Amino acid sequence: MNEPIVILEKDLEESFIRSSGPGGQNVNKVSTAVFLRHIPTGVSIKCQESRSQEQNRKRARELLLLELRRREDAKRGRYIQQKEKARRQRRQKPRAVKKRMIEDKRLRSQKKQVRSRVSSMEE
Repeated sequence: MNEPIVILEKDLEESFIRSSGPGGQNVNKVSTAVFLRHIPTGVSIKCQESRSQEQNRKRARELLLLELRRREDAKRGRYIQQKEKARRQRRQKPRAVKKRMIEDKRLRSQKKQVRSRVSSMEE
């Protein structure tokens, strides 16, 4: 059902940038934030949760995996919705529903005829 998502290292583009926010001198002089891009899908992740570059690298890969899984689930959900919609559209309406639709049309027609302008008779 849920197939594991495999991410190859060769499909990743990784760069290190300086973090923003608190962290003092370490943040100002060391590039601890990780910017990770998955080349086949174009998904980008920036991680600067930790003061350690190694921890940020690990967390960026986890976040990338979560994002790819979320996108896969959304894609699967859209596919299921399309299949279900097509199934409902192909299904024939029950006889009672058809009868009620025709009756509603007849009533609406009568209502509109009553509202229509009465033509004056020629003398």
